[in-house]
Amino acid sequence: MIQSVDRAIRVLGVLQAERHLSLSEIAARLELAPSTVHGIIKTLQAHGLVLQEQGSARYRLGPAVLKLGNVYLDTLELRSRSLTWAGELARSTGHAVRTGVLLPDEVMIVHHEPRPDGSRQMPEVGIVIPAHASALGKAILAYAPDQARALEADGPLRSMTRDTVTDPAEFRAELDRVRADALAVEQEEAVIGECGLAAPIFDSSRTVVGAIGVVIPMLEWPAPDAATGAVREAARAISRELGAPGWPVPPGR
Repeated sequence: MIQSVDRAIRVLGVLQAERHLSLSEIAARLELAPSTVHGIIKTLQAHGLVLQEQGSARYRLGPAVLKLGNVYLDTLELRSRSLTWAGELARSTGHAVRTGVLLPDEVMIVHHEPRPDGSRQMPEVGIVIPAHASALGKAILAYAPDQARALEADGPLRSMTRDTVTDPAEFRAELDRVRADALAVEQEEAVIGECGLAAPIFDSSRTVVGAIGVVIPMLEWPAPDAATGAVREAARAISRELGAPGWPVPPGR
């Protein structure tokens, strides 16, 4: 690992998590000398990855980060293959649809299909949700045992609401249920009032590459059987377009 590159990425990660920070705050969070962080920030500024706020000593992510993110989305086959199916899933269920990929301990939304009711909704592409507290994350982790073990290795999982599963043993049992049904369920584990269903997506190498699911208000929970079947069918169809030999694909196969 190249230390300077690792430190620069960690600076970006801190700004991604906390938005606006001073040089001393960044240095404190990374346990690095301010002089070291200053040099890293100046380099990132030169490439547009970090900006200093006008009239302030605070820093935030720069526009070049968005440029890189857009390139990632444009070249992500999972996203391009899911567009049509996500739209159909939203129309058939009446709910918003998310497609996500796994980060080390979070799920990032790479496509968001709003509810088809015409209501005003915030775009969600790029947001991250703790993997253990989301249906999308559980759908992926159930078929990614190495990543699941790494997530559990740090002990109790982070609590987001009173319903978040935080005990590693209980979480493992939940992943077993996901594999049995090829469907993950979330009930107010990440956000109060929000529930969800999700199913895993596989590619031609039999690897789980993401998940697709619906977001259901608590007032409309539990989900009808039609929604469950529609989520599974969308995941199956996208997997087929990605070349998966079957669906679902058992872990380790």
